[in-house]
Amino acid sequence: MISHASITTNELRGLLKSGAVTLAGHRTLKIYGLLTCGSGKRMKKENRVFFADEREARRAGYRPCGNCMGRK
Repeated sequence: MISHASITTNELRGLLKSGAVTLAGHRTLKIYGLLTCGSGKRMKKENRVFFADEREARRAGYRPCGNCMGRK
């Protein structure tokens, strides 16, 4: 899990480009979802965390977003 507030924009771009990050989550609500999710795009940077995959998110105690992951 990577905190958005702890990395630079360039570092994030590199992680996205390499595929090291595929999902984002809300730190306090413990919800994760797709990077393209409208709900996720509205969260504050200090609340956003990134995950490599669903397995990592679930291990950290996060649940899927009902908006974007419920349709999978």
